[in-house]
Amino acid sequence: MTAHRPSADGSPDRDPSAEQAPAAGTRTAPTGRVTTGFGRYLLKHVSGAAVSLLLVLFSSFFIFRLIAGDPIDQLTRERPVTPEQREAMRAELGLDQPMWNQFLDYITGTLTGDLGTSLQFRRPISELVLERLPATLLLAGTGVVLAVLLGFWIGTRAGWKQGSRFDRAHVTTGLLLYSAPTFWLGMIAILVFARYLGLFPVNGMRSPSTPDEFLPQALDIGHHLVLPVLTYTAVVYAGYLMVMRSSILDEVGADYLTTARAKGLRDDAVRRRHAVPNALLPTITLVFLAIGGIVNGAIVTETVFSWPGLGSLFVSSIFYPDRPMLQALFVLFSSSTIVAVLGAEILYWFIDPRIRKS
Repeated sequence: MTAHRPSADGSPDRDPSAEQAPAAGTRTAPTGRVTTGFGRYLLKHVSGAAVSLLLVLFSSFFIFRLIAGDPIDQLTRERPVTPEQREAMRAELGLDQPMWNQFLDYITGTLTGDLGTSLQFRRPISELVLERLPATLLLAGTGVVLAVLLGFWIGTRAGWKQGSRFDRAHVTTGLLLYSAPTFWLGMIAILVFARYLGLFPVNGMRSPSTPDEFLPQALDIGHHLVLPVLTYTAVVYAGYLMVMRSSILDEVGADYLTTARAKGLRDDAVRRRHAVPNALLPTITLVFLAIGGIVNGAIVTETVFSWPGLGSLFVSSIFYPDRPMLQALFVLFSSSTIVAVLGAEILYWFIDPRIRKS
């Protein structure tokens, strides 16, 4: 037994180790490890997204200078100009500056929202993008939502009933549509539903004869939207179908599903309550990429149906060629995908315990 010397006030000395150890059953204060871990995780992926964005800016600046030619040649191909006028135009566009200064101006302008002026339309690019963006969001957004819902619904049932007639029929149909060129499906849709049957308009977003009231305009836009959306959905939904089907197949033989069946749950309830939530995890990245791809639009679909969105604007800028517009759209399309992937990575932290433990 260890003897304790009395202190100056007559009370025995306290064991320092006893003061440091918490009493049994006492709840300790949180260490903040989870918060710190999420901070490191977030910083890691935000830093990666920032590096990717800088690489996109760097690539767009130099690549389009190689493939789009000299902007002065594009501006002067319809009218001859003197050498003095060419130099004045180069100075106005900042092309007389050293390449490094042009790059810094480009980075600064892009990060502050100044995307430059279109050579083709002679208007600020930001205005043109804002004008065309709603049409792209309407077409691609509607198509993505339908493709995701249809692909997940069919993929869930096809994977749950592997080898059934439903599985074989829908997988075969989806893969055939997925492998078909988008422009070919669009042309077939135009020939059948527009030319022969006369059910839908051929191109554009509005009819000139439509009254200016909200309801007639909305119905007219919806009428024009049917064929482009069906074409876009038919091409892309098979990707979600196959991913969801594969995820369901990975879960079918799991022990927790056997336990759920042993508890007396019906087969539909086992699939809906247990298999589907776990199978959705591998598809999150695919869904977020689809969300990021909404801004990119359906470039081929918009071109086939003359839909006035960013996709058709990108194609017309290629043929002009409009270097500032190509640079701006390339950065916009790429950054939307980068942001979407970042959102998926952040969501993984909250829904996947394995990431929090790593």
